[in-house]
Amino acid sequence: MPDNPNSPDFALPGQSVLEISGRDASAFMQAQCMNDLSALADGQWQWNGWLTPQGRLIALFALLRRDAETLWCVLPDLPATALAQQLQRYVFRAKVKLRVRDDLHVGGSFAGDAQTSMGGDAASLDLSANGESRTWIIGTRPFATNDATSLRWRASDLRHGLPRFAADAEPKWTPQQLSLDRLRAYSVKKGCYPGQEIVARTHFLGQAKRGLTLLESTQVIADGSHVSDGTRDIGTVISGAGNLALAVASLDATPATIGGHAVKSLPLLDGLAR
Repeated sequence: MPDNPNSPDFALPGQSVLEISGRDASAFMQAQCMNDLSALADGQWQWNGWLTPQGRLIALFALLRRDAETLWCVLPDLPATALAQQLQRYVFRAKVKLRVRDDLHVGGSFAGDAQTSMGGDAASLDLSANGESRTWIIGTRPFATNDATSLRWRASDLRHGLPRFAADAEPKWTPQQLSLDRLRAYSVKKGCYPGQEIVARTHFLGQAKRGLTLLESTQVIADGSHVSDGTRDIGTVISGAGNLALAVASLDATPATIGGHAVKSLPLLDGLAR
């Protein structure tokens, strides 16, 4: 669709939905995911993710419990087809069906009063925070493309410490290095899941030496750029949105430059924890 700057909602390119259904759907995802699904009632959602056995994040997503036998993973970055293919290897004899919902579209809106609701083949998730109304929308209706508002959406994600990745990004970072405790996106108390031992050990021994930092420059910041304190590399940019970026950097150093250009650190906003 062509750009439509007057539309109240807009497409979020690259975002997709994976449906997990069946009698064992919740038990299967509880054993695979890093957050505690038992805390969810029908109609509720949480930030969640899937890790490598080494505790590196493969995918970060919103997990919606639609009913006792139906879950949706709304994926901002990793394609639903990729997650489905990888999860399928662990289904074995479980009564679980993984379905990529190609019929669903994902969009956003900054208009009106945001609220969370689910029904039929649709859902709206309230991402409002710090005085900004923001709704994540999933449904069967296509959304118009609007590059300016989709960039504003991504920038808002970064300001609140929601890391965004290229679809083909290699798993490199632990939940603690990504400061995902700020989103309440993982649990150290639930049972076993891939990477759980690394997550728990880091938590209880306090060994995380890197975390997220929000940076601003007068230049466009590219993913993968090295962050320096002026004398040495202290981190790596993982998500960019124009002149804003999230970087995983040493917690005991102050970022000064990226690619020779001066940067300043900004405080991460709190508001996306669910």
